[in-house]
Amino acid sequence: MSDTVQELSERFRELTGRNPDGVWSAPGRVNLIGEHTDYNEGFVLPFAIDRRTRAAVGLRTDGVIRVTSTFDDTPVEFHLSALDGARSEGQIAGWSAYPLGVAWALGQHGADLSAVAGVDIIIDSTVPVGAGLSSSAAIESSVALALNDLWSLGFSREKLAKVGQLAENEVVGAPTGIMDQSASLLGATDSAVFLDCRSLDATVVPLGLAQAELSILVMDTRVSHSHATGGYAERRAACEAGAAAMGTSSLRDVSVSDLDRAQTLLDDVTFRRVRHVITENQRVLDTVRTLNEEGPLAIGALLDASHVSMRDDFEISIPELDLAVETARANGAIGARMTGGGFGGAAIALIAHDQVSRVEVAVKQAFAARGFTEPVTFTVTPSQGAERNSAQ
Repeated sequence: MSDTVQELSERFRELTGRNPDGVWSAPGRVNLIGEHTDYNEGFVLPFAIDRRTRAAVGLRTDGVIRVTSTFDDTPVEFHLSALDGARSEGQIAGWSAYPLGVAWALGQHGADLSAVAGVDIIIDSTVPVGAGLSSSAAIESSVALALNDLWSLGFSREKLAKVGQLAENEVVGAPTGIMDQSASLLGATDSAVFLDCRSLDATVVPLGLAQAELSILVMDTRVSHSHATGGYAERRAACEAGAAAMGTSSLRDVSVSDLDRAQTLLDDVTFRRVRHVITENQRVLDTVRTLNEEGPLAIGALLDASHVSMRDDFEISIPELDLAVETARANGAIGARMTGGGFGGAAIALIAHDQVSRVEVAVKQAFAARGFTEPVTFTVTPSQGAERNSAQ
């Protein structure tokens, strides 16, 4: 990472004429299991990955926040005091909505944006965009941690996760839950983050992949998705309608034993949406228990069942994701499932180290045979969450 930090610091110097005050980084995430449960106040089990976003940040004296990146070098800037008006008028758009949204959201959580220094921010990322690995939360978390440090706000990481979620909901316009930011900020090596999305209690759960000689293979379909589009919002609305019909504010309060009653109260589509969330919550709890009692070799069936539920009940898979999962399982994967919000993005497979190449070849051959765009495949390692790196 040091070369990348040095290169980003040099880029900062070239653009601003001074050194950054620091470089902060935050990882993308893979959700091991627990999809579309977060905004239903349920349970999720993501882990931070070894693909990171880095933000070189330096203080200014004029109250301006200016953002640029290695993937779009056109600077975007606002006076910090003008962010609220710019958000209300829809002036914040594109990728810059993520870092600018974080600054705005820090203000909403109590930071006095009229009293803090302005900042220059330059962002670089190795988290694939559109693959369901939460490149957005990686930006939000790296910037949130940087501004928390530089502005001496003293916010906890749990509060910074709320800041990132608010930025994504209210500035980016994606109705996502808090899972992605929590994973990015709280992740640990060879571990997952077991998050109760109601209480926001988070527990680090050892995965034991290294000892079991297991890898997690990401199979990026290269079918881009966007949480801000209609499919995600429609699924969320169906969950809210289902909870209301069941007489509760959240599907968290509905258990597997309530499914028979739910089927009598709900239309078929809403029932299947509700069934996915309820059974997925149970699968997360079962996965945590299984990891603790038996280890990662025993969780394959839970991953498989999660994919079937997303494919058939929540209907957020696509043929490319289904093919990746089916091919991985047919070629020795212990378990496989799509990951992320759906409608594109990536699937993951839990595989023995020595079987990874075989599965990669098989998946690419299967995609070619179906005439699909060649997928991008790579392994990810559960890694440390957001942190400050050296400034130079």
